[in-house]
Amino acid sequence: MATRYLEDYPVGTSAEFGNAQVTEAEIREFAARYDPQPFHTDPEAAKKWPYGGLIASGWHTAAMMMRILVDRFIDGEASLGSPGLGPIRWKLPVRPGDVLRVRARVLDSRVSQSKPDRGMLTFEVEVINGRDEVVMVVENWLAILRTRPKSGVA
Repeated sequence: MATRYLEDYPVGTSAEFGNAQVTEAEIREFAARYDPQPFHTDPEAAKKWPYGGLIASGWHTAAMMMRILVDRFIDGEASLGSPGLGPIRWKLPVRPGDVLRVRARVLDSRVSQSKPDRGMLTFEVEVINGRDEVVMVVENWLAILRTRPKSGVA
């Protein structure tokens, strides 16, 4: 991916990308390390929960979303990180075998007045499964990005 700067994200545009295959092994591995609840770690025990089977941790879903964003949307060379994000909503369970993709819509883009070499990008992100169901939404994600360098400046 060519370097994308703040100016390369016009307000109102959206993009959809990625195909993250969700596996039982990944769900269990992530959960064992970070979110060891039975419905994330034990397929048999998970059948007793209202979800009816093993589901991914919401934080695992968020991590998969982040990987897709870094690989396909937010340029690692231009990104300066994020000061935060708005509400996260886990709307539906993510299950083994699901294939996830991400849709991002640019809500706002502003160059910093105090630091004109960077600016703030605000966008909304939806994570969608292979049945076209939105499984997670992040409202008002904020990213700090470099602005395009001026000619002759490295």
